[in-house]
Amino acid sequence: MSKRRKSGVMRSLQGLVAGLLASLLATAAQGQESWREQDIRASRQVLREATMAQAPVYQADPLGLMLVVETGDSHITILDGDKFDPLHRFATRAQLHGSPTFTRDGRYAFFVSRDGWVTKYDLWTLEVVAEVRAGLDTRNIAVDPTGEHVAVANYQPHTLVLLDGDLNLLKSMPALDQKTQRSSRVSAVYSVPSRRSFVVAMKDIAELWEVSYDPQAEDMAIGLVHDFQYREGTFVTGYLNPRRIELNAPLEDFFFNPGQAELFGVSPQGEVQVIHLDARQRIGGLPLQGRPHMGTAVTWRRQGVTLMASTNLKLPEVAVIDPQRRERVQRIALQGPGVFLAGHENSRYLFVDSMLAVDSRHVLQAIDRDTLEVAWRFAAEPGDTLAHVEFTRDGRYALASLWRDDGAVIVFDTQSLKEVKRLPMKRLEGPYSVWRGIEAQQGAAR
Repeated sequence: MSKRRKSGVMRSLQGLVAGLLASLLATAAQGQESWREQDIRASRQVLREATMAQAPVYQADPLGLMLVVETGDSHITILDGDKFDPLHRFATRAQLHGSPTFTRDGRYAFFVSRDGWVTKYDLWTLEVVAEVRAGLDTRNIAVDPTGEHVAVANYQPHTLVLLDGDLNLLKSMPALDQKTQRSSRVSAVYSVPSRRSFVVAMKDIAELWEVSYDPQAEDMAIGLVHDFQYREGTFVTGYLNPRRIELNAPLEDFFFNPGQAELFGVSPQGEVQVIHLDARQRIGGLPLQGRPHMGTAVTWRRQGVTLMASTNLKLPEVAVIDPQRRERVQRIALQGPGVFLAGHENSRYLFVDSMLAVDSRHVLQAIDRDTLEVAWRFAAEPGDTLAHVEFTRDGRYALASLWRDDGAVIVFDTQSLKEVKRLPMKRLEGPYSVWRGIEAQQGAAR
């Protein structure tokens, strides 16, 4: 063997060893419990075979249903969204996390628990279909509108897990940076239907991933490419593989612009960055202070202009932004910092809590979308917490959550702003509208 060839072989071996060592170091640095692909597959349970039911087993509008998550005794109550009558109540895994996610036709709902169990539920037959444990400490899930792909964001182990619509494992991807030197918890995953992809946020590395769930996605290059036309380089399928966007800091909290070509993400320091998904880079920022909470931001049209508003986890205000000009329009003072902001195209009012302030967490406020002022306040008993408002399909009623052991869903008329009904619940997390969930999947302004 020539010296030149020996040198090339040695460099290849050194590169292979270095890569393996980096991967081992990254895995060791995770300090995480193991939950392997074989564990995921072995955990899958089919509780009911597929049914050819042509209609729901109840008379209510299936797209108008409201699902109330009750963490007090780990149940979900399904409400008729027109009459607010309970249709069904069933047990769930403990510590459900995040809102249920729905298929585009409203037939199936998917839930996830903190300890990694993903549940598929049939909203027509009112039965659990299947379950699988995709992780040990899970943040949230995202589902493509057809229900054919489910993505699971895990803190432990550091993985993004991809399932098919029947909860069979498609792929488990270690959350490693481009150089495979650092590992990360996956802080969240979102579906972007217009792009047929999932966007994935990392907790510990400055990267954003976009994973296409389009089987016809174009191949993508890995590493350096000498000539794209003649494919002189390494290419992999674009389907279920990550396109990486390198950032200067991790982003944890997101709002997708209604056009969905760009997103607004919040860094751990509270800076709001604007990321263009096609250009795969930062293109600007928003002039906000404190710790803006983009996860519950809403948009609406006012005087021919689309506006966006978000709460702030540190400041007692709602910030109103012109997302096209990236300018702040107004700061609306609240009684305390809030988390949840909710709006509906048929309601004049945005509802917002002040749950992060000890002395005003029992106060709910309504903001007039035209005047950009607080027009109404409702107070529960001091010491209680009022939060998480959801609208009915038509926007006529808003359902607020009274968080306590003997809690309740409080129903308000969104025109008169009067309370019309209370539904007792056991420490509810919140009500979730099937129709509104579908709208959110489609990227509709809210």
